[in-house]
Amino acid sequence: MKTNYELRYAAHPEDVKHYDTQRLRRDFLIERLFAQDEVNMVYSMYDRMVVGGAMPVKEALTLEAIEPLKAPYFTHRREVGVYNVGGAGTIKVGDEVFELDYKEALYIGSGDREVVFTSKDAEKPALFYFNSTTAHTSYPCKKVNKQNAVVAHMGSLEMSNERDINKMLVNQVLQTCQLQMGMTELATGSVWNTMPAHVHSRRMEAYFYFELPEDQAVCHLMGEPQETRHIWMRGNQAVLSPEWSIHSAAATHNYTFIWGMGGENLDYGDQDFFQITDLK
Repeated sequence: MKTNYELRYAAHPEDVKHYDTQRLRRDFLIERLFAQDEVNMVYSMYDRMVVGGAMPVKEALTLEAIEPLKAPYFTHRREVGVYNVGGAGTIKVGDEVFELDYKEALYIGSGDREVVFTSKDAEKPALFYFNSTTAHTSYPCKKVNKQNAVVAHMGSLEMSNERDINKMLVNQVLQTCQLQMGMTELATGSVWNTMPAHVHSRRMEAYFYFELPEDQAVCHLMGEPQETRHIWMRGNQAVLSPEWSIHSAAATHNYTFIWGMGGENLDYGDQDFFQITDLK
């Protein structure tokens, strides 16, 4: 197996106003999450969230403690949320074993034990997408599927934003220190997410887009409400969203995305909204 990581430093919104396309993509877009028998991750200075992916094919993959963590185990002082967006697989956390099918999630509390990813079928490998934040205490591991989720049906086909927001790894479902994750599924014919746009100054966020055909793309919107920017993305890619930035998108096809938040507040509704007509 192989573990790859990179560091991403936080940026001031005044500086981002001057970024060109290449710099925006370098600092915020995570293009390569899944590669055969590799664990790939980005360690972000936004609330020290780690965003990564693991694709076990011919061997089991261990979630290794990368050098910046200065820890004996990845979960030594961290909690992790994992979604399986591929074939069936298993996650072993210490002596516990969890089976995850497509779109099922697992919360992993902090503690000194190994986390190991495995696919059930090498021809249809699991794709484990994960977010991790720092943790001040240890909560039990728990598997969550859409049947366990708090589901909010929002939008309409007429507004091109009919969608189900599946709140899965959130404090209404289980205990976490600061990590909150969920999955939003857009209906056929809908392409907009998170509109009207908002920011939440006490939390950063990461978006992972999937279920998008290979010949289609997502236009992710970011930046301050009065100074927006865009990043074109493909399926199975993620993007970092600073606490001062909006996070919204429109695509050339309907899609699903996983959102993950970390910060000092667990209140899902702690948001500052902006009128669509006020965006610039």
